[in-house]
Amino acid sequence: MPPSTGRTYAQIVREDVFTLINNILFGLCIALLLLGQISEALVSAGTVLFNVIISVIQEVRAKRTLDHITLLTRPKATVMRDGREHSIDPSEIVQDDILVLHPGDQIVADGPIVGNSSITVDESLLTGESDPVTKQSGDMLHSGSFCITGSAYYQAEKLGIESISGQLTAKARAFRRAYTPLQREINLIIQSLLLVALYIETVLVLISLVQQTPIVDTVRMSVVVIGIVPIGLFLATSVAYALGALHLAGRSALVQRLSAIESLSNVDILCLDKTGTLTTNALQLERLLPLGITEAELRHLLGLYTANSSSKNATSAAIAAACDVQPSYPLHIREEVPFSSERKWSALSIGDAALRGVYVLGAPEILYPFLQPGTDLSTFLQEEAARGMRVLLFAFLPDPLPLRTAEAQPVLPHDMRPLGMISLRDELRSHVRETIARFTTVGIQVKIISGDNPLTVAALARQVGIANSEKIVSQEELARMDDAQLARTAEEQTIFGRVIPQEKERLVQALRHRHHYVAMIGDGVNDVLSLKQADLAIAMESGSQAARGVADIVLLKNSFAALPSAFSEGQRIRNGMYNVIKLFLARVTYLALLLITIPISGGFPFAPKQKSILTFVTASIITVALAAWARPGPSPQGRSGRIFLRFVLPAALTQSLVAFAVYLVAFHLAQQQLHATFADALLIAQSALTAFAVFSGLLLVPFIVPPTRFWTGGSPLSGDWRPTLLALGLSIVYLIMVTIPVIRTFFSLTGLDPLSYFLLGCTTLIWGLSLRWIWRFHLLERFLQLDRQQQNDESDNQR
Repeated sequence: MPPSTGRTYAQIVREDVFTLINNILFGLCIALLLLGQISEALVSAGTVLFNVIISVIQEVRAKRTLDHITLLTRPKATVMRDGREHSIDPSEIVQDDILVLHPGDQIVADGPIVGNSSITVDESLLTGESDPVTKQSGDMLHSGSFCITGSAYYQAEKLGIESISGQLTAKARAFRRAYTPLQREINLIIQSLLLVALYIETVLVLISLVQQTPIVDTVRMSVVVIGIVPIGLFLATSVAYALGALHLAGRSALVQRLSAIESLSNVDILCLDKTGTLTTNALQLERLLPLGITEAELRHLLGLYTANSSSKNATSAAIAAACDVQPSYPLHIREEVPFSSERKWSALSIGDAALRGVYVLGAPEILYPFLQPGTDLSTFLQEEAARGMRVLLFAFLPDPLPLRTAEAQPVLPHDMRPLGMISLRDELRSHVRETIARFTTVGIQVKIISGDNPLTVAALARQVGIANSEKIVSQEELARMDDAQLARTAEEQTIFGRVIPQEKERLVQALRHRHHYVAMIGDGVNDVLSLKQADLAIAMESGSQAARGVADIVLLKNSFAALPSAFSEGQRIRNGMYNVIKLFLARVTYLALLLITIPISGGFPFAPKQKSILTFVTASIITVALAAWARPGPSPQGRSGRIFLRFVLPAALTQSLVAFAVYLVAFHLAQQQLHATFADALLIAQSALTAFAVFSGLLLVPFIVPPTRFWTGGSPLSGDWRPTLLALGLSIVYLIMVTIPVIRTFFSLTGLDPLSYFLLGCTTLIWGLSLRWIWRFHLLERFLQLDRQQQNDESDNQR
C-alpha cells in the first residue's frame, strides 16, 4: 500500500481543536453554561471556534488535494493468473505472483526477472542516477523503478514494507510537525502569558475563597483572566497562512503544511536533487557536427536510425524530436544490437541498397578504437563535455558485417567511418534558472545533493548558474568523514555526487546542526530521508508518492515558478505577523497590568462580554487585516524580545496607567455625583474603561503601520492608509453600538453622555501624542541603555 499522505481527518480535528488553551476556555465556557450564563459562554467561545474552523478547513483542503493527486498517479499492475493477464491495483498483489512488464510500466514489487528476457530500467527515483540500467533473467527488479525498453515477466518476492522502497519510505508514514522560527516565538509568547494567567487566576481563586465571592462571579473573572492569553495569534497565523496558500494555489503550488510558506522566508540553504528535480529526465539535442556529409544528410540518417531502432529511451526520443523523419517504407533490418548502459552503444545492420551497411551510435570513447586509423574527431568532444553535455558518435561501415559472435555476444566492426557527432543536454525544469538567480540575490546558498556523477552534476550546476559549482565532493569522500568533518564539508562545498539516501540525510542534518535553516527539493524515494530531515520539504508532483507524502509544498506541474512567489509570500506573512505580535503584546500586557492594579481598588476591569467586544473591535478584525495587508520585504522589526522592549513596554505601561486613572475617576464620580451603588458605579467605570480601551487600542494601529511620517516612531513608514481607515471605521462602529440600548445591554455596558465620550477621546489623543514623544526620543531605550547595548553588539559583530 502507498505511504500515508498525512494525518487522518480525526487527527486533524483532534490536534487543532483540543489544545491546552482551548481546553481551558472550553471548560470555563461549560461552567458558564451550567451556571445559566448562556450568552456569555457563547460569546467567549466564539473566537476560539472561529480559529479552529479556519485551521481545520485549510488542512482538510490540503489533504484532499494530495489524496486526489495520489489517486491519479497510483500505478496499475499486470499479473498473470489462470493463464491470462489481469490489470489490478498493487494492493491486490500477493507474494509469488508473476507480473508482466511493458515499456513505460512502473515496477510495483521487488523480485527477479523470470524467463529469457532483457529490459532497460530507470531506477532514478530509487538511486538518483539518471542512466538506464539493463536487467536480464535472474536480475532483481525494485519497486519504484520503471521499464524503459523491452518486456519481461518478474516474480513478486517482497511487497510493501519488505521492499527497498518500502524500507526507505517507512519514516515517511509518521506525521511531521516542524515549527518555524515565528511559530516558536508565538508559542513562547503564549506559553509565557499562560503562566502569567494561571498565576493571576490562582490569586483570584484564593481571594474568592477568602471573601466568599459567588462562584458565578469567580468564573466570569476567570474567563477575563484567561483572555490575556492571546489565542487570537493562532487565528491571525491561521488566516495569514490560509491566505498565502490560497494565493499560491493558482500558481501551481499545493501547500500541505500551513506554515510552509512563511518557513521558506527563513531558508538560508536550499538543497536540490538533480535527476527529476532540476531536470525532467528528458534530453534535448544541443548541437550537431557533420563529418564528411552535410548536416541535412546527418539529420536524415539519424532520423531513420531512431525510427527503426527498438531502443526507445531518452536519447532516442531527443534525436527523433530534433531529426524528425517519416520513412516512406520500412527498412530491411538484417540485425540489431539494442542500446545497453554497459556497452554504451547500439547498432543496426541495414540491407536496403540505398542505405546498405552497419550504423552505430554510441559513446565516442567506446567507438573511437574501431574507427578508421587517423580519424580526427576535432575538439568537439572536449568542448561539449566541458559544458556538461552528453556526446555521442554516429559511425558507418559500408559492409553489413555480423554484429554478434558465434556465442551471440555483441561486437563492434572495425574500420568504421564517422558520420557525425551530436551533443545532448539534460532538459531543465521550467523557471529553474530564474528561481536560483532569485534565491542567490537574497543570500540563499544553493547546493546539489545527487546520486548522479559529480562531474555531470557540476556541469549542470554551471548551466543553471549555481555559484561555487567547482566545489565537488563524492560519496567515497563522504563515507570516510566523521561527523565533524562532514559538517564542515556540508557547509563549505556545493556539489555532492553519487550520494546514497542515508548520506543525503546526514548532509541535511549536519547543515541544520550548524544552525542553518534548510530547504530540500526532491522527487524520488531516495530523497525521502533528507526531505524528512529538512526544515522545509518540497516535492515535485511527478515524483514518488513517498516524496509527496512528506513534503510541505508540492510543486504542481513540476514548475519552479511558484517558489519566488512563495518566498515573497513568506516575507509578507512574517512582516504581517510581527505587526500582529506588536498589537497583541501591547494589548495583553496592558490588560495584565490592569488585572493586577484595578483589583487593589476592590473592583474588576471588565466583564466577560465587555472583554469580548473589546477583543472583537481592537483585535480580531484588525489582526486579520494586518495579516492580509502586509507587504513582502525584509523584516526591519527584529525578534519579539526587541519588539517588546522598544514598542510594547512603552505602550502598555502608559496605556495601563491612563486606563487605571480613567477607571478610578469614573468610579468615584459615579459614587459622589450620581450617588450610585457599588454595582452601578462599577458598571459605569467598566464602561468608561472599555471605551478608552477601544479608542487607545485602535489608535495603536497607525503607530504599527504608519501611513505618514507623523505616525512613525514605533515602526518604520509603511504608507498604507488601509489599516488606519479601518481603525477609524471600527471606532465609529463602536460608538454606534453603544448608542443602541439592546446591543449596549447585551455587552453589559451602560450609556455615557456625549461629553464623557468626548473627554475619553481627548484623553486618548493626549496619551497617543505622549507615547509618540516617548518613542521618538527613545526614552525607555535610554533608560534601559538599549542603544548602548546595540552599539556594543554592532562593534562586536564588526570585530
